[in-house]
Amino acid sequence: MKTSHLAMAAALLLAACGQPEPSKAQEGVFTEAQPRIAPSDAGAMKTSFAPVVRTAAPAVVNIAARGVQQGRDPFWGIPTARQTGSIGSGVIVRNDGIVITNAHVVKDMREIRVTLQDRREFPARVLLADERSDIAVLQLEEVNGDLPVIRIDDQEEQQVGDLVLAIGNPFGVGQTVTNGIISALNRTDTGISDSGSFIQTDAPINPGNSGGALVDMDGDLIGINTAIFSRTGSSTGVGFAVPAAMVRRVLDSAVGGETRVVRPWLGVKGDTLSGDMARSLGLERPQGLLVTDVYSGGPAARAGIEVGDVITAIDGAEVNDQGGLNYRVGTKQPNETVAVTLLRDGRTQSVNARVTQLPGDAEISKGVTVGQGALAGLSGIALNPARADRMGGDPFTNGVFVTGIQRGSMAHRIGLRPNDVIQSVDGRAVTSVEALGRAGRGSEITIIRGGRSLNGRIP
Repeated sequence: MKTSHLAMAAALLLAACGQPEPSKAQEGVFTEAQPRIAPSDAGAMKTSFAPVVRTAAPAVVNIAARGVQQGRDPFWGIPTARQTGSIGSGVIVRNDGIVITNAHVVKDMREIRVTLQDRREFPARVLLADERSDIAVLQLEEVNGDLPVIRIDDQEEQQVGDLVLAIGNPFGVGQTVTNGIISALNRTDTGISDSGSFIQTDAPINPGNSGGALVDMDGDLIGINTAIFSRTGSSTGVGFAVPAAMVRRVLDSAVGGETRVVRPWLGVKGDTLSGDMARSLGLERPQGLLVTDVYSGGPAARAGIEVGDVITAIDGAEVNDQGGLNYRVGTKQPNETVAVTLLRDGRTQSVNARVTQLPGDAEISKGVTVGQGALAGLSGIALNPARADRMGGDPFTNGVFVTGIQRGSMAHRIGLRPNDVIQSVDGRAVTSVEALGRAGRGSEITIIRGGRSLNGRIP
């Protein structure tokens, strides 16, 4: 579960302390168990969640991962390496040993061991880790198919107020079950992801719950717990889970042999409607995404979507910001058709758009080095929508992404840095590395750095 580095360090420290000796109360029961049913209303809360736990908990696992972090000694400058570790949770979704967890639990880890509720242990390897959704798919090794599984419910029929259980391994103390309700749905403005739409819950989630299950009262998986909002590193009752629809999308990609999740796009960019904007458009309330740019020749353009339209829903699911639209489209397969509901000139319309892969080559390389001109010694690669998106940027961004700069070169002396995007030279858009060779002394350049546009002149 994502939190501050200090809190994660404390979580790992607590996990390393080991588990206490089991008490007799943990080893057995003192009275004969009575038949129980899951609570279906407020009055039934006096019963028990035990039937739901019996269904889901056996498929929730503990994950311990170890890796080596490479570095360099700040004094001697020699390469260094130190052991790193991560503790989290996961969910078995297929009896051949397919496990879902968070990508941040296994990132840069070389050795992964998975422990089941019945104490069986298996080594595991990563099939696919998608950092955009923070979902990773693992394959357990040395399994014989005799594994408990949990059913994925990706129909998105949940409602705010529904009862849910969070199952995981908080603080490394062992499998733990907490309960709460769904506090909100379709949370997009969380800072976790630009393509995430999260389930928010008040079920206590703490370090070590990362990758654990959020289940409904049928014992079905409706989300993977991934982050909390906290100033202390511990649960304050605001937790976020990746919905099962996105989990399914990553899972299908992994078992289909893909090495990354190829997200389709609609080819639109927009702004969230404010109250003033909604009133100026004659809307009763702020609703939808105001289209500010349409990619030429893209799916939206072919479907007839125009700048100034207000997209209110994708396949009937309400959309109110760019993150929500990215999520709805991102759960689809490339070349699927989606129904786009929009407002134009005060009237509601519906158009069908076939979403596709982002255009361009998504591969990332060290780039080409500029051989002449004032920017000689700078290396970069030209951006296209697919490449910009893979780097975590805006697919509409044009320019050259700086991959390296030779020390002592003019580019180095004027303060250009790797990861800058050079958009224009002397007012002309830059579309290739070769175009940078025409920059000379006195040329004006425009770059994007950290989401900000900066202008400067080569002396």
